[in-house]
Amino acid sequence: MLRMTGENRGARAPLLECGSGEYSHNHKTLAPRCCFWLASHVNVRKCVAGVMLLSVLTILFYSYYVTIPLTSLVWRDRIPRPLTQCSLLASQQQAARDHRSDARLRIDAKVLVIVESAYSRLGRDIAELLVANRIRYKIEVAGKSLPVLTTLDKGRYGVIVFESLSKYANMDKWNRELLDKYCREYSVGVVGFATPSEETLVGAQLKGFPLFMHTNLRLKDATLNAASPVLRLARAGETAWGALPGDHWSVFRANSSTYEPIAWALREHDYETDGERMPLATVIQDHGRLDGVQRVLFGSGLQFWLHRLLFLDALSYLSHGQLSLSLDRWILVDIDDIFVGEKGTRLHEEDVAALLTSQAALQRLVPGFRFNLGYSAKYYHHGTPTENLGDDALLKHREYFNWFCHMWNHQQPHLYNNVSQLEAEMMLNKQFALEHGIPTNSCYSVSPHHSGVYPVHEPLYEAWRKVWDVKVTSTEEYPHLRPARLRRGFRHRGVMVLPRQTCGLFTHTLLLERYPGGRHRLDRSIQGGELFQTVINNPINVFMTHMSNYGNDRLALYTFESVVKFLRCWTNVRLASAPPLALAEKYFQLRPDELNPLWGNPCDDIRHRRIWSKSKWCGTLPRLLVIGPQKTGSTALYTFLAMHPTLKPNLPSPSTYEELQFFNNNNYLKGLDWYLNFFPPSLTNNSQITFEKSATYFDGDLVPRRAHALLPNAKIIAILISPSKRAYSWYQHIRSHGDPIANNYTFHTIITANDSAPKQLRDLRNRCLNPGKYSHYLERWLSEYSVHQLHVIDGSMLRSEPAVVMNTLQKFLKISPHIDYNKLLKYDPKKGFFCQVVGGEKTKCLGKSKGRVYPPMEERSAKFLRRYYTPHNTALSKLLVRVGRPVPHWLKDELSANG
Repeated sequence: MLRMTGENRGARAPLLECGSGEYSHNHKTLAPRCCFWLASHVNVRKCVAGVMLLSVLTILFYSYYVTIPLTSLVWRDRIPRPLTQCSLLASQQQAARDHRSDARLRIDAKVLVIVESAYSRLGRDIAELLVANRIRYKIEVAGKSLPVLTTLDKGRYGVIVFESLSKYANMDKWNRELLDKYCREYSVGVVGFATPSEETLVGAQLKGFPLFMHTNLRLKDATLNAASPVLRLARAGETAWGALPGDHWSVFRANSSTYEPIAWALREHDYETDGERMPLATVIQDHGRLDGVQRVLFGSGLQFWLHRLLFLDALSYLSHGQLSLSLDRWILVDIDDIFVGEKGTRLHEEDVAALLTSQAALQRLVPGFRFNLGYSAKYYHHGTPTENLGDDALLKHREYFNWFCHMWNHQQPHLYNNVSQLEAEMMLNKQFALEHGIPTNSCYSVSPHHSGVYPVHEPLYEAWRKVWDVKVTSTEEYPHLRPARLRRGFRHRGVMVLPRQTCGLFTHTLLLERYPGGRHRLDRSIQGGELFQTVINNPINVFMTHMSNYGNDRLALYTFESVVKFLRCWTNVRLASAPPLALAEKYFQLRPDELNPLWGNPCDDIRHRRIWSKSKWCGTLPRLLVIGPQKTGSTALYTFLAMHPTLKPNLPSPSTYEELQFFNNNNYLKGLDWYLNFFPPSLTNNSQITFEKSATYFDGDLVPRRAHALLPNAKIIAILISPSKRAYSWYQHIRSHGDPIANNYTFHTIITANDSAPKQLRDLRNRCLNPGKYSHYLERWLSEYSVHQLHVIDGSMLRSEPAVVMNTLQKFLKISPHIDYNKLLKYDPKKGFFCQVVGGEKTKCLGKSKGRVYPPMEERSAKFLRRYYTPHNTALSKLLVRVGRPVPHWLKDELSANG
């Protein structure tokens, strides 16, 4: 051991002086002197008093400085620094590859995923990633034969993904040759995943390939091959240090130049030789030089975050850019409730300074970035004196931030049923903004707790428009909070609603050491986890944060600076920011299909019930829909259903009478409140079931999906008659209502119009003929509702034997009491159909427009329609047999007549 010299020891500052004597330079006499001094001055009573005093001081210190909400001093010296420094400088970054091809491709931008079972974990992960990135796909469970791969001369899929690489390699010869031929002819690539197995393989050859595998390995330290042409979203140059998730990794060793590694990793061992430090290929590309089929093979599933990037890149590369994702990512960070918070959790002046410093740092990486501050002005200056100075600092630097309005008192808007009250609250906030120079023209607002945005509270939208001219808002509740990958946007009352994302920070996440799951969980979200994947999967990200995340340990600054740097290190995404209105316009340019909302039932989601007005109801929503089509007897069925004491129809519409036509026209955009007004709580008692009939629902393109979103448990009733008779009856119906086109052309001219005919004539032809393609529209309904929810009525029997039809329908609906319609209906010879019995022998029939007698159809028109509808009737017959429904008599007759 080295000994310190006396000179060196003397150079150290004294740590403790005992009594008033001079400090001795002789360390050998220091300890005895201290002990002698302590022994002569301290007794037991003093020791006990000292311990008690120390305990009290410790408790007071903890209570004042550590316990929330008085956590304003101790954490400020241990605020975490942002993670990640790239080893590759920005000037060294390579431009992202463009996978698009000039070749004329004959494939659809769609992925076929072949899984081992419908419940496999990897298959679910693949589907979730495709959904999150809006990539169209189809799942097929591996079977004895391949699904249909072509439609006429076009390939149905641009990439084929096999959940199990082993299943792919061991396909029978016939299917394998068929698949390879499809891939070569249409330039389609294959992705395969090596799945875990109990058997450990060492250098085993993959059947049919000059490729050898070693399985069930534990790996670490992943890197990417910068020369790989597959990389586009992912960027090489960094190392993902540490153990890779799982202990069932497979690695590849090739014996042909057709293979090129995309990713490597090292084998994880406690003791390693130089040979074991050789990088092992975990993801490999087959250039297709041997058999003309390009492939990307993965040595593990998607649990490793880097594989998610590589999978998206593989889809882009193998589809020749048809499945490429844009590299542009837009980020907006909202700071909700900038003045709302308990004392001890609010911002100080130095926190505001740190906010500005962090914003400047982010602006260098994210052009246009500014924090977006929301305020409820009632809580301005509601902190400690030091925190009130923080409020003042925010206003002093107000021009450096973007601002948006909350409610004045941070109250939830759904608690207000009076628009005037909401306007008054908003005006208080606006007055504060004007007095303090806060901009009021952002056209953006966020509702406290997302109340009133979705489920929609109409007074909120009206007050927003009047006071703030709001054009944009955001929520995490549409259609539901979880899963986040399914969040969407919509537009209502002229307000664009953007999907809002969470970043793992909430009002209670103040200190890093108290973060739920610990710092490791937050860092994992940043470094390839949930937050990182959120930015990757969403071209436009609106993040929700809270004021308390910027004071205390300043976790939001740590989080966003870290994730932006991590994205820069590992990806080629181009980050940028813009004000909310610009982002909303860009979002709906990218997602125009989301402009129209899809209303759900607020009572089916506990979170939605909490932010829905207590004055509203959903218990009377219809549980039965009569969907038509038109001119098949739907009005008669509506009348018969209304006779049953258990069934209650909607209130009539002033314009469309008994038909609400909610799901298939502009009424839908009026919102759920408009629809609910036709089913008020007073309409029924607890034992009754409401129903609705709109004959245009049957062939409405959007109707099945909209109806299922709101009424997923409803029973669906369709009425089918001869499509030829239906078309002729519809033509005569619109003629009687004065349609100018129908009155100017004969029925035969309309149904035989070709594609060169005037547009008005073609449109009328389609409206006349298309609803009769029954199987096509029933398939659409069955894609949303189960077979057990659908009941098909023979319309000819409804006219000739309505009591029989209604008795069968009561059984299907399982309603009681079971009533005998033979006693309620009577044939009226004048009308030519059955009418309701009222008062003995009298009957009450439908209006004059029902039961009209038309001139007979021309034979040439009847012959044309028989030929036209034969394939559709055949498809209908097969569909009804498949779903276990009886084939109507008229359908049997028409199919028999045609041969």
